Amino acid sequence: MQHTRFEVVIFYFIALATKMQVSSEKLPIVLWHGMGDTCCFPFSLGGVTKFLESEINVYVKSIEIGNSITEDFKSGYLIHPNQQVNMVCEDLSTDAQLKGGFNAIGFSQGSQFLRALVQRCSTLRIHNLITLGGQHQGVFGLPNCPSISSRTCERFRLLLNYAAYTDLMQNFLVQATYWHDPLNESKYRTSSTFLADINNEQFINKTYVKNLQKLNKFVMVQFNNDSIVQPLQTQWFGYYKPGQDKEIQGLKESNIYIEDRLGLKKMYDQNKIVFLECEGNHLQFTKEWFRENLFSFLK
Repeated sequence: MQHTRFEVVIFYFIALATKMQVSSEKLPIVLWHGMGDTCCFPFSLGGVTKFLESEINVYVKSIEIGNSITEDFKSGYLIHPNQQVNMVCEDLSTDAQLKGGFNAIGFSQGSQFLRALVQRCSTLRIHNLITLGGQHQGVFGLPNCPSISSRTCERFRLLLNYAAYTDLMQNFLVQATYWHDPLNESKYRTSSTFLADINNEQFINKTYVKNLQKLNKFVMVQFNNDSIVQPLQTQWFGYYKPGQDKEIQGLKESNIYIEDRLGLKKMYDQNKIVFLECEGNHLQFTKEWFRENLFSFLK
């Protein structure tokens, strides 16, 4: 059947409108950087922001703590995660471009900070949460530290080994708030001012469970040759078996999962949890890997 020129024009505009509608349905993306990084370094999250903006064509907001790059950098070490999460909750809640919801990507410690945001900030509509090299069960060791000297890194490690759960360290050093000593689980649960809380290990906060289960997908990326995060299985919510620091147990073997303290078991049964792996060192991925593995969760 032949169509008139008028009908062809109409069909063209209908198709164009449909395409624009599909494009408009793409959600914005929020990024949260890790330790030793900032929102906007061109060689790290600044580059990731431009990459996502150009390839997915959406609004991308890279979280900045404070009023300058210097303040943002220092925040990764010196501003308590609870304070950071409160600040980001308020900031994102007033961003008009995020009102319809967004996808979120956390990098290293930004991963658990974003998860805390999901659990605590009920005003936000977060569709998919992607964590790259996150420390969901904490860390027990700092073999390498990006962007700071090895001597400083060693001092951090010694401080955390001997004083992580003192009030001073819990309030002064960000990394102490997700330090998880498997040799002293009771001390960790009672003294951790951040991680033990967001993992519902002190008591079960039903709001955390409810908000986390609102996610469409919770995607965890583990870097199989990670030399920074110890143990690397914390990136998939695994950790050392309690009482020692050699043998690892996966998420399904942990009390958090068995007792479903965060609702992760229910999410797994609903096919909401996705485990991905990358063969690089910590946060070492290519654009090709990112496109192939993560773009489907960002559209």
